[in-house]
Amino acid sequence: MSLSMEQKQNVSSLLKQKIRDKLKRYSPETESMPFHFRLLGRDRMALYSFIHSVNTMLGQSIFEKVGEIIAKTSFEKVKSQYRIEGYLSDKAVLEIDQIMLELKATKKRANVSEEDRRIRLSSKSGNLGKIRKSRVDLFVARSGQEYYFEIKTVKPNIDVFARTKEKLLQWKAMRYSINQGLTVKSYICIPYNPEAPKPYSRWTLQGLYELDQEVLVAEEFWDFLGGKGTYEELLDIFEQAGIELRDEIDDKLSEFK
Repeated sequence: MSLSMEQKQNVSSLLKQKIRDKLKRYSPETESMPFHFRLLGRDRMALYSFIHSVNTMLGQSIFEKVGEIIAKTSFEKVKSQYRIEGYLSDKAVLEIDQIMLELKATKKRANVSEEDRRIRLSSKSGNLGKIRKSRVDLFVARSGQEYYFEIKTVKPNIDVFARTKEKLLQWKAMRYSINQGLTVKSYICIPYNPEAPKPYSRWTLQGLYELDQEVLVAEEFWDFLGGKGTYEELLDIFEQAGIELRDEIDDKLSEFK
């Protein structure tokens, strides 16, 4: 299933608008790195600063919005920056803590089905407390199944992986506290492989995650949302948008020579 012309145009428009907005207010923070600034020069530091700011923007706002655009033709419900609400009972908190202890101590390898069973059973047990709220980068649903995605754009360290795993478990507990009959799947997603052309080394994820059930990297993520071939189509869209923006970027950066 390929992207529609409307989807391609929407992704392209999003990219160009975000970059143009950034160019309008762009001012490189070169003086904060005085040694680099003097070694490389103002123009090269301006380019470095711009690339760094775009990379941050991709992770904070663009990838999830692109995912939303792509998923709308494949799923019944789609929302970026989705607000999930539910309860975290004291029993569910204890169960999640126990699961995390077992995984960190390598007493057990991650098993999504078993973890899901334990969380479902504890989600309405004990004191429910006050309703909790959490933000999800991207939420989609179809055929009675709910999918929650936490998007990471850099290579997280083991502590970040652990905190994300705990968050994925908490999302399940919150949803099951509302309806234990739901089917809930949660993932950590990395929108591109930072180690390409080599395969992404997932050894830091092993133990904490059941890799083929909780981790999506590059085309695994995008093709899940939009169908086979979506990842390659996206790369083409990004490339074309970059070609159209090249002169505008060059003109802006030339101000810092």
